[in-house]
Amino acid sequence: MSDSANLSPLGKEVIYKDTYDASLLFGIDRIENRNKLIINDELTGVDIWNGYEISWLNPKGKPVIRQAVFSINCQTQNIIESKSFKLYLNSFNQNQFNDQSEVIEIMQRDLSACANGEVSVEFFNVGQINNAQDFSEFECIDELDVDINQYDVDANLLNADATSLVLNQKYVSHLLKSNCPVTGQPDWGSVFIALDGPQLDQESLLKYLISFRQHGEFHEHCVEQIFCDLNRLFNPSSLLVCAKYVRRGGLDINPVRVKNMDVELVKGIRVSRQ
Repeated sequence: MSDSANLSPLGKEVIYKDTYDASLLFGIDRIENRNKLIINDELTGVDIWNGYEISWLNPKGKPVIRQAVFSINCQTQNIIESKSFKLYLNSFNQNQFNDQSEVIEIMQRDLSACANGEVSVEFFNVGQINNAQDFSEFECIDELDVDINQYDVDANLLNADATSLVLNQKYVSHLLKSNCPVTGQPDWGSVFIALDGPQLDQESLLKYLISFRQHGEFHEHCVEQIFCDLNRLFNPSSLLVCAKYVRRGGLDINPVRVKNMDVELVKGIRVSRQ
């Protein structure tokens, strides 16, 4: 764990403020993890956070409730540490603001400063975002009958048929689990993979994804490792990796990394456990 991560509020007892405080936000530099990866192409994508506990007071003191979508470009210098993000959002609860646009402007300014790059904020009325959507075009590989004995990341588990190039391969597994590198708490997710390239061996893909089960790393870093391993080993002409993580503390995070693909392919997908 880096010295900067030691300064974060994650895993520490904190006071939950309900008055606005931008200093609660804490960023973690992406470069330390990326230095561990073999990155063949510039990483492209977005970290999409969905917020369900967004509230403030209007000028008359009446509470306003919104859902929010926060989009953080993956080329920002920092990821935003999740606990600091929750603490920051809670700090709006007892403050009066003129209207929704003022709150959006403040959040975009503060989050962009913390990430040291572009962050966009969208608000929605409660119920406006569907809780679950169809993703049947992705083939679920979870029922494959495989023997598993590797629970820490091993890219050597991956195999593909280099003689068979297949377009529009789409797979999903709900068995992704890793652990927070600070607290050790489990992070559960569903991972979506789409590519045009060598025919992936589905059993090997499932074994590889399960090998993250005891891995200690942040959500964004896990997705980048999956993306970089697939890209390095098989050099697909196009590739998308997205993990939809289970909600915790009113936030869920959905990192997406792409190569010659559109983030929109998975941006609207929500799984029921989110």
